[in-house]
This record gives sequence, structure tokens and C-alpha cells, in this order.
Amino acid sequence: MSEQKPHIMIVEARFYADLADEMAAGAIEAIEAEGATFERFEVAGALEIPGAINYAILNQELNDQHRFDGYIGLGCVIRGETTHYDYVCGESARGIMDLQLNYGLAITNGILTVENGDQAWARANRSDKNKGGAVATACLDMIKLKQQFGLYPR
Repeated sequence: MSEQKPHIMIVEARFYADLADEMAAGAIEAIEAEGATFERFEVAGALEIPGAINYAILNQELNDQHRFDGYIGLGCVIRGETTHYDYVCGESARGIMDLQLNYGLAITNGILTVENGDQAWARANRSDKNKGGAVATACLDMIKLKQQFGLYPR
């Protein structure tokens, strides 16, 4: 990476606060290991993550100032008895992908989509799959890729 260290926006869906905290801890460890910085923001659930990131982008555009180099969405959706699960999973993922493609963002989707709490914890735990750390590393890798194309630093 360049001399300038990336500054990352972490958006956490707090519907499952304990899972969000564990995933955020993994993400923060990975970010700090690269010498990057971060700011944390909270939203109610997975559907609100793309909106929060969009607010940050709009703020940057309206104020003509650069604030974030990368974006991480963290949350969890556990299947229930209705089709609501399918809508939340699909629409939150679509929202994040639309932001990535429309704005050329280094953004990663850390929204777990699982059948039950055991699957969620296996993916969230830093001692197991550490998805928070994995998505943070992926975000930092996307920033490095932007650098290779001359798109970072902004």
C-alpha cells in the first residue's frame, strides 16, 4: 500500500449484538494489523447496511471531501419460519453489490446468512472461521487492487 494508510467504515447490524461484536473484533484486528484506521457505525439490521454506506458516500460528495477508503458491512441473518429471510439476504447483498459497482468502492459483505445460531457462531468466532477478519482483509485487498489501477489514494 501507499504511504497513506486506508481509513475504513465499519457498519454493524446490531440485531444480533453479540455476533456483531465478535465480528467487529475480528475486523478490527485485521485492520489494525495493516496499520489502517476505522470508524464504527451501528444500524438496526442487515437491510440498513447499504443505506448507511450510501449516506457516507453522499456526505463525501456533498462536502467534496474524502473520508473513507473502504467499507465493511457486518451482520447476521438467521433463517426463520417465513420468507423474510430470503428478502433480507438477497436485498442486503444486492444493495452492497450495487454500491460497489456503481461507485467503484472497496466494499465487502460480512453479512452472515445462516440456518441457525450455531452456524452463525462458527463463522463469527475469531477462534473459528473469523468472518469479520476475513471481510476486513478482503476490503484491504480491494483497496490494494484499486491502487494497482491508479484509483487509490483518491
